[in-house]
Amino acid sequence: MRTSLVILMTVATACSASLAFGQVDGRMLRYPDVSQSHICFVYAGDIWVVDKGGGLAHVLSSPKGEESFPRFSPDGSQIAFSGNYDGNSDIYVVPTMGGSLKRLTHHSIPDRMLDWTPGGKNILYASRMMSGRRRFNQFFRTSAEGGLPEHLPVPYGEFGALSPDGTTLAFVPTTRDFRPWRGYRGGSAPDIWLFDLEELTATNMTDDPANDAHAMWHGRTVYFLSDRGSNQRFNIWAHNLDSKETRQITRLEDFDIHFPAIGPSDMVFEAGGRLYLLDLENEEMRPVDIEVVTDQSTLKPSMVNAANLIQNAWISPKGKRALFEARGEIFSVPAEHGPIRNLTRSAGTAERNPAWSPDGKYVAYWSDRSGEYELVISNAKDGSEASELTSYGPGYRYQTYWSPDSKKLAFIDEAMTIFVYEVAEDQTVRVDKGLWMYHPSLDNFKVGWSPDSRWLAYARGHDNRKHAVYLFDTNTRERHQVTSGYYDDRQPAFDPDGKY
Repeated sequence: MRTSLVILMTVATACSASLAFGQVDGRMLRYPDVSQSHICFVYAGDIWVVDKGGGLAHVLSSPKGEESFPRFSPDGSQIAFSGNYDGNSDIYVVPTMGGSLKRLTHHSIPDRMLDWTPGGKNILYASRMMSGRRRFNQFFRTSAEGGLPEHLPVPYGEFGALSPDGTTLAFVPTTRDFRPWRGYRGGSAPDIWLFDLEELTATNMTDDPANDAHAMWHGRTVYFLSDRGSNQRFNIWAHNLDSKETRQITRLEDFDIHFPAIGPSDMVFEAGGRLYLLDLENEEMRPVDIEVVTDQSTLKPSMVNAANLIQNAWISPKGKRALFEARGEIFSVPAEHGPIRNLTRSAGTAERNPAWSPDGKYVAYWSDRSGEYELVISNAKDGSEASELTSYGPGYRYQTYWSPDSKKLAFIDEAMTIFVYEVAEDQTVRVDKGLWMYHPSLDNFKVGWSPDSRWLAYARGHDNRKHAVYLFDTNTRERHQVTSGYYDDRQPAFDPDGKY
């Protein structure tokens, strides 16, 4: 293609009448903290502050950069946070009710705000700046007035908090907070350790196969987050340092708790996008109803250059045009001259993995317009007559492959199950199930069709971790292994006359 590919896409979002003044019942409220009188949190990349009882929140920051992990000073008068303003996350401090920013860290490696030290004179944060590699963080302490940081004598550290007397650090050496896997029980599942900063000794406080994180001190009790328990949901637990008793505090079943933080008399956390307060005296929780006020300027229609955001592509049968997936839309782009067409035009819906039918008439893709990814076929010329063909429900499906007669589509799902969808019969046939192939390797799964569209060739793993090539007969529904599996054979394809 000699034509320079630059796609400009209009993003239009309609606001309902109930939001005419920008008042929103906020969801996706992240990284909360609580003082004696207020709650702070991150919404839409900015820091917001609201009365502890809930109600209307006001935005504390509105720069182009993103803020995270805001934390109140012990007296509640200031908020320290990580802010990415100049291409790197550094630690800043701002008055709780607004004012000028004070920058505390200046290293080119990102710094993650963790907590204030007891008394409020220093800031505890995590950084990779002295770890020697960028795979793990270590702990640092710096003055809230600025100055050079102090490197704490702990080799690995991701999240932590100091005891009320400042002598013991409760921390996790690794974190799985940013991982999508649930119920993980491998060697990277973190425990909470207690490190004596005077004696330089460490004790494993939790020592459990589950994931334990986010230690929070309240006297001689250390509250923490854990997915131990039958339903493997992240809930709040408590460990008494004197009696060594560990007990479960919350029992949420529908949502995990994320990034809890503790204040003088309450704990705050997010679950299901909402914020909850836990009274430390009676350990009862309640939701906090929060409304945010915004001008919603980011929702106005705008032009976006999507040329550098392309994820998947497919060439038309004649090679004169190509399909591109970008920002959840499917575009038809000329090889040299002609218009660029947005075939889906569906703000708020993601379309993925386009495939052009061999007869040139149709485009197949996955769309989540129903809430889950289902197969859609539309007119290849302008995207009209789009029909949702399946109702598979929850799950994720990868690239589809048309048969040469444009009557069948083969694909694999997140469970490594291979299917063929027959368009005329409107039915899905289960072909086989693979082994040892996970995301993102599933993105590279390919099949080969025989020229008469009867045979499907594919490769799947065996117990020896090698792949063998199989043929599936779409007429008889039988499959045949055609290579030994002793060598690693992948990505089969038929020759043009279908003999090999």
